[in-house]
Amino acid sequence: MQAQTQRYSVLMVDDDPEDGVLVKKAIASTGHKVDFQFVASGAEVLDYLFTEGRFTDRSSAPRPNLILLDLNMPGVDGFSVLKQIKSDMDLRRIPVVVLTTSEAETDIVKSYDCGANTFITKPSSFSDMIEVMTSLKSYWFDAARLPTA
Repeated sequence: MQAQTQRYSVLMVDDDPEDGVLVKKAIASTGHKVDFQFVASGAEVLDYLFTEGRFTDRSSAPRPNLILLDLNMPGVDGFSVLKQIKSDMDLRRIPVVVLTTSEAETDIVKSYDCGANTFITKPSSFSDMIEVMTSLKSYWFDAARLPTA
């Protein structure tokens, strides 16, 4: 495993702010220093990633090293967001982990077809969420090599 040499930024996209709080606490419990950002809609994450709307200042909206993406959001859904991220020459290198309540095989297949790097069904307990975030941290921030930009 490589030693942590940089601070990582995780951007979570979910229409349920309570899930954001839960994931943020679970990430903090791993002991890894991560800047955690949360947006509540597909339209908002696209503004964030393309530095538009209220996110024109990159210092307040750092480029994420990892995106946690819910599928089932009103308006611009997770599949549309995923397609836009993976079709952009600059953004496509950001790993996207689909983190959703769905267990449907059709959602799993469609997520990977749209370019998801991983599909995870949200765990139902906080202890299981800690376990998932620990696994994600170990893989994406310790074992995997991520591009710096």
